[in-house]
Amino acid sequence: MDLYTKRLLLRPFREDDAEALYEYSKGPNVGPNAGWKPHESLIESADILRVVFLNQPSVWAIVRRADGRLMGSCGIIHDPKRENEAARMLGYAMGEDYWGCGYMTEAVGAVLRAGFFEMGLELISATCYPDNARSRRVLEKCGFQYEGMLHRAEKLYNGEIKDHLCFFCTPQDAKNALSV
Repeated sequence: MDLYTKRLLLRPFREDDAEALYEYSKGPNVGPNAGWKPHESLIESADILRVVFLNQPSVWAIVRRADGRLMGSCGIIHDPKRENEAARMLGYAMGEDYWGCGYMTEAVGAVLRAGFFEMGLELISATCYPDNARSRRVLEKCGFQYEGMLHRAEKLYNGEIKDHLCFFCTPQDAKNALSV
């Protein structure tokens, strides 16, 4: 299922997206803000594309409609902290060249609309690291409510242990924030 916004097309990932995935995932600040190391090669990105992104019905490539550039990813997957089929967890990443333009807020809005109003979800959760103010701001703009900190929640690829700021969004929260 494709999703459209004013500036974006969110579509399923394809095999030929490996190079674009590598381009935005090799940046020194993209992966670490999401808990993964920067991609070191096109081969690594192609492997990750096959394992993580392909054939995922609710994970989308974020493409700028004006020029067809793949800028990032956004999706909703099973929430490992909630045993509720009507709850999912949001995840996203975007190439650093596109930060600060409102693209991720626009993409998350489209994914929330799909999750709540097409898939019938009751809750979408999200986490970010305490030092990732940009991600927290995206969540707040899209109607997510802060529910607390999960201390020492994740061991990163480099051995560092990070806390998670935990958020949730309901259909009404999204409706209020996104004017849908």
